[in-house]
Amino acid sequence: MSSEAVVVDVVRTPVGRGKPGGALSAVHPVDLAAGVLQSILGRNGLESEQIDDVLLGCVSQVGDQAMNIARQAVLAAGMDVTVPATTIDRQCGSSQQAVHFAAQGIAAGAYDVVIVGGVESMSRVPLGSSAAGGTPMSPRLRSRYPEGLVNQGVSAELIAHRWNLGREQLDAYAAESHRRAADAWREGFFDRTVIPVPEAPDARGDETVRDGTTVEKLAALPASFRTDALAERFPELEWRITPGNSSPLTDGASAALMMSAARADRLSLTPRARFRAFDVFGDDPMFMLTGPIPATRRVLERAGLTIDDLDAYEVNEAFASVPLAWAAELGADPARLNPRGGAIALGHALGSSGTRLLGTLIDHLEATGGRLGLQTMCEGGGMANAMIIERL
Repeated sequence: MSSEAVVVDVVRTPVGRGKPGGALSAVHPVDLAAGVLQSILGRNGLESEQIDDVLLGCVSQVGDQAMNIARQAVLAAGMDVTVPATTIDRQCGSSQQAVHFAAQGIAAGAYDVVIVGGVESMSRVPLGSSAAGGTPMSPRLRSRYPEGLVNQGVSAELIAHRWNLGREQLDAYAAESHRRAADAWREGFFDRTVIPVPEAPDARGDETVRDGTTVEKLAALPASFRTDALAERFPELEWRITPGNSSPLTDGASAALMMSAARADRLSLTPRARFRAFDVFGDDPMFMLTGPIPATRRVLERAGLTIDDLDAYEVNEAFASVPLAWAAELGADPARLNPRGGAIALGHALGSSGTRLLGTLIDHLEATGGRLGLQTMCEGGGMANAMIIERL
């Protein structure tokens, strides 16, 4: 007999710039993760012994983030040693995948109470660190892609070209992301979810939000990914992706408390959302970031819904071309797309972003009286997770 999985609470740290001197750069990622675990337990009056498992996403699992950071965070948080934990890497969607796995475990009756979440300190463990000294391009993989695959920035350029997204359109989208995020902070929208970091008491807001960003300011920024070799390989590209219309490197952690609806009732905890459908999908690894398009189509089909049935959609803003291409293909309402700003403004601490988006989506549905929301994330290697939640 299956059990219904529900979300009871979501928390996250503020986001710090992922470089030396960033607001959270002095905080070890184990301690960032431990802080959100402690908060989720304390806010809900739970003892750690009540937790069946802890599932955390983290992409660069080397250095400070090595050795199963989820287990290290459980111990650093002072949780009982009997609480197990595992670390998940589905690239940018790692903590969203943790949500999927937990919900599936609850539905199967294998779990009653699970904490999911993620962490990434991109200042302390730079992007690409996990490939240091090696390469994922094995001989067999290179035989399939003899010219080699490309980085995500070039994929974002390929998407901009295929969907005819001009530089001004990309920059306008980015400026709007900052405006929405800045308005959300001014309105106190994030007050419920964002928690303090004791080791960084001055980190009170998302360091990456730039109030007053304009298209004119963004237009002055140079292209990020053009090289002579890439320009020769892709002569059709106009090189429109810049630091301004991309998500910044960031530090942060997030966590969500999930359990069966029956267990929430026994614990006198009020569920905030339940799940209507899940999907995970692979797509062309050259374009890499287009996976949310087919994943959304399939998750809508699984739920028996259309895009117009949804009150909001969180589509991770790895680059502005990703949500813009997604919206063009799905016929989505721009006003419902990342209505509180997205990763271009709020940052993309890779392993943390999935549960960060979940918290933002639930908070928005509650604030507006909306009922149904979609969350989807593009992922390295050409994949995407998608899920539809229902506010309770």
